[in-house]
Amino acid sequence: MVVALAALASVTAIETIVLGEAENYAILSKTGISTVPDSVITGDIAVSPITGNAMTGFSMTMDADGTKGTSEQVTGIAYAASYIEPTPTWLTTAVLDMQAAYTDAAGRPNENDARINLGAGILGGVFGGPTAPLMTGVYTFDTDVHIVSELFFDGEGGKGDTSAVFIIQVAGNILIDANLMVKLRKGASAKNIFWQVSGNVKVMSEAHMEGNILCKTDVTFITGSSLNGRILAQTAAVLQKATITKPAL
Repeated sequence: MVVALAALASVTAIETIVLGEAENYAILSKTGISTVPDSVITGDIAVSPITGNAMTGFSMTMDADGTKGTSEQVTGIAYAASYIEPTPTWLTTAVLDMQAAYTDAAGRPNENDARINLGAGILGGVFGGPTAPLMTGVYTFDTDVHIVSELFFDGEGGKGDTSAVFIIQVAGNILIDANLMVKLRKGASAKNIFWQVSGNVKVMSEAHMEGNILCKTDVTFITGSSLNGRILAQTAAVLQKATITKPAL
């Protein structure tokens, strides 16, 4: 165990994932965004290539020029591929950038055996808890990831480096149990955490997550749950009275 934890704590700086135009959105989805009111979203939201009708539960008000919409649940603007140009062109680029970011994150090499299937996918406690936090680098899981207690990210080597990058590659699904927190310490920043997920993501009631979710399928936030980060979903984003806050650049 001591050897494994020492390997886990080793620090190798890695480059960030470039989100391109997808960076502009708190939520970007290819097949739809639904909300059970009231959710609280800080940042722009968008759907493409599906039409604006796939944003449900928002009581959307269209702008007079037809390029964007607004909702009382969104501190920001809503966009869709069916809106008037230049919106569809912008969104085509954003979706391509989202997909490229997913591919980049999935392809990053992991040369640290201690960070492959850490804890057999059960995170928290001795695998990511307060005394064994996740440090900068790539973590790879061939299985589902289940966060069962508070999960901590520390800035590079715990030295307070705000540029520390974390990439979590998950071949299965991610589940965060109810009432749990993902926490940042010593300079770790939500904008530099990338969850690359081949399956789906589910954040249970009153749980909190940090980072950019690059998801191949759907992302669900249950009642009272929250995210400091972005939902970049290649299928749907489902919110149930959730709070989503796009991180500062």
